Amino acid sequence: MRILVTGAAGMIGRKLIARLARDGRLRGEKITALDLHDIVPPQAPDMPGVEISPHTGDLAAGGAAERLVASRPDVIFHLAGIVSGEAEANFDLGYRVNLDGTRALFDAVRLAGFKPRLVFTSSIAVFGAPFPDVIPDTFHPTPLTSYGTQKLVGEALLADYTRRGFFDGIGIRLPTICVRPGKPNKAASGFFSGIIREPLAGQEAILPVPRSVVHTHASPRSAVNFLIHAAGIDGDAVGPRRNLSMPGVAVSVGEQIEALERVAGAEVVKLIREEPDATIWAIVKGWPTRFDAKRSKELGFFAETSFDDIIRAHIEDELGGKIAG
Repeated sequence: MRILVTGAAGMIGRKLIARLARDGRLRGEKITALDLHDIVPPQAPDMPGVEISPHTGDLAAGGAAERLVASRPDVIFHLAGIVSGEAEANFDLGYRVNLDGTRALFDAVRLAGFKPRLVFTSSIAVFGAPFPDVIPDTFHPTPLTSYGTQKLVGEALLADYTRRGFFDGIGIRLPTICVRPGKPNKAASGFFSGIIREPLAGQEAILPVPRSVVHTHASPRSAVNFLIHAAGIDGDAVGPRRNLSMPGVAVSVGEQIEALERVAGAEVVKLIREEPDATIWAIVKGWPTRFDAKRSKELGFFAETSFDDIIRAHIEDELGGKIAG
């Protein structure tokens, strides 16, 4: 089996590749080749006997997508994109990367004349307020950010290209992935991870929104599980509505902090400093809160059931099971 991963140098891309390297198989088939693409050089995993081909460049540039799909991968994980805050701050860049790059990839597959399984990472940002208490699968997507708009257009393209038989697409609407390892990025949602990650590392964290903000989260570990499951799921069981809201844990920021105290203690929580940021609040206040995610659960997708478990997953996977003293 040959697999293409775009956005291979990103956090989720790296973790997906590590999982593929560990498993050595996908959908019950042995992995024989990996094509890894990003705007910066992706790191090749240690997979003896597997053909590893790193590719670097702009996916929206002329001919880039065509070169990537020339090897006719069996499964494509399309993770490439820029994050919400950056897409909002730089309108042209957001549409070039998140929309033009996606369209270029989809068209390259169409013109190459093969039919891979294509897994597209969308976002709960496709939904906009006002919201019901719990958002059902039938709730109409009306994004209130450029990022959400770009993802929604990508969802529509994925559904139409699948309907036309150009590829077999599955779109997964990721909740906020928390706790993200590494340094903060430009995502407006970055503070959700920051108020957990930095205190666990013995560093101060800034909370820019009220503690009453409610949001849905899943761990990086769950995000990879979503992708792996989406690669092998029966398309007929999914039906024509190819974009699925993923399950997750819905908690307030205050409940996040309470979970941190339960897992790591009161001294760690004292490292969180509240400092309101009007720009971030303007984006976050229009985001969805809780999801029913009935369809995805029935199709076998699953995530953590408590925010304590999300914190423990971060400690296990990123901190070697230890909290900074």
